Amino acid sequence: MGLSPEEWQAVRLTLGVAARAVGFGLPVAVLVALLLSGARFAGRPLVDALVHLPLVVPPVVTGWLLLLVFGVHGPVGAWLWAVFGVRLAFTTAGASLACAVMSFPLMVRAVRQSLDAVDRGLLDAARTLGAGRIDRLVSVTLPLAAPGIVVGALVGFAASLGEFGAVITFAASIPGETQTLPLAIYAALQSPGGEAVAARLSLVSVGLAVAGLLAADVADRRMRRRVSG
Repeated sequence: MGLSPEEWQAVRLTLGVAARAVGFGLPVAVLVALLLSGARFAGRPLVDALVHLPLVVPPVVTGWLLLLVFGVHGPVGAWLWAVFGVRLAFTTAGASLACAVMSFPLMVRAVRQSLDAVDRGLLDAARTLGAGRIDRLVSVTLPLAAPGIVVGALVGFAASLGEFGAVITFAASIPGETQTLPLAIYAALQSPGGEAVAARLSLVSVGLAVAGLLAADVADRRMRRRVSG
């Protein structure tokens, strides 16, 4: 498609941000899915609502809240800056954090559905054989939930590729630093004669998103055949 070096840079940055978003978010998503699937506690509906909040509030609001919390004057951001010299706002890491937060509900949902489908009879059998809670988790629950975990990672990756509102609010649109594909497309549309650039980047964005969704579908079917077999 004849992408320029700057356009390729936006593609590589987008892939890196999405990969880090999944790397940050997936382990937490698995833990939260385990909590919501297996535990019964008084605040469970509230936790469930908070987990899914990024799906129902405008992404700009999520980015603004991240800025309040993780900005250099926010409670967490100020501590990170004072203790470790780490700044998240307006950085590549901040873009990854914004994508991780926005894709987090999708990852939790995929993992939780897989956990809910685990045969409780197998867990009871493992318990009667003397397997402790951690043993059951490692040897029974997680292997059977592996399809949902893989699908959650791929869906989260695909969703991160297209995130715009939270990223531009929390990380801004800095070429080579935080300007992912959606932000580069928006910048091109704001420039005179930038329609051709926007069209090329849009085709790349659509292609990556379709590839991610197809990979999730293929991985889901293969993992489920492996588990059932």
